[in-house]
Amino acid sequence: MNEPGLDRIHIDGLTVRCIIGVRDWERHEKQSVNVHITLFADLRTAGRTDRMEDTIDYVEVKRQVMALIEGSSFRLIERLAQRIADTCLEAPRVERVAVRLEKPGALRHARTVGVEIVRDRNQMAQDG
Repeated sequence: MNEPGLDRIHIDGLTVRCIIGVRDWERHEKQSVNVHITLFADLRTAGRTDRMEDTIDYVEVKRQVMALIEGSSFRLIERLAQRIADTCLEAPRVERVAVRLEKPGALRHARTVGVEIVRDRNQMAQDG
């Protein structure tokens, strides 16, 4: 994942509550989900110009992701991760995204359980 020309912006440790899961109690009680996002883009222009329009507005990306999650009701954490990736790839300049989601307390005797996916803009165009 160390592709030349792609830099990274990390949004790490967002905690959001939503309906997620397949069990009956999970369908009625909001649970905490920890969200970790890495946005891949070429940030060289922004590094030279110091202009906001030459980078990724990570505040806006976070706002859109939070709105998506808080209003969601998915059964699978994999589906939620995919929707977050799709949302991130809609942002200009984002070429690739890694999304890691964790459900703390989902497994007895484990701190957390989670899933991580990596998607890129070219893949999104082919799947679309």
